Amino acid sequence: MTRRPFTIDEYVRWSDVDHAGIIFYGAYVRFFEIAETEMFRSAGLPYGEFFHRFGIWLPRAHFDCDFTYPARLDDRLRVATYVSQFGRSSLTLSFEVLHVEAGRLAATAHEVLVCTDRETLTSRSLPAELRTVLEQFAFTEAEVRGHLGLNQGVEA
Repeated sequence: MTRRPFTIDEYVRWSDVDHAGIIFYGAYVRFFEIAETEMFRSAGLPYGEFFHRFGIWLPRAHFDCDFTYPARLDDRLRVATYVSQFGRSSLTLSFEVLHVEAGRLAATAHEVLVCTDRETLTSRSLPAELRTVLEQFAFTEAEVRGHLGLNQGVEA
């Protein structure tokens, strides 16, 4: 079986667009959160269970996003989610957003999740089992863009 990044397809909804009819930048966070949650679920780690099981939280320490092509109401977006880096006590999730109809990259994002103890909120190492389960979603940007049918180095 070929490894593939985790993807979801979502439509831009009325609540996602601004007065100009273009997706509001903050709406992308909803797409990223859905993709992240579903990636963990598909790995057998639904958020409702695994935080308790491992005794951890994964708060965000960093988030950045670049927008390269406008999405409008009812446009279909394919969000690929993948682990782009594992650290000792953190992991970086990356997102590549394909505007399906245009076949163009609409946005990219990265967020750093830090592993903390649930009780003390102090930094701790990523649980080995968590890392092992998520390694199936470890890719490079070029690999993910290839799976999405995008050329390497795609711009707006």
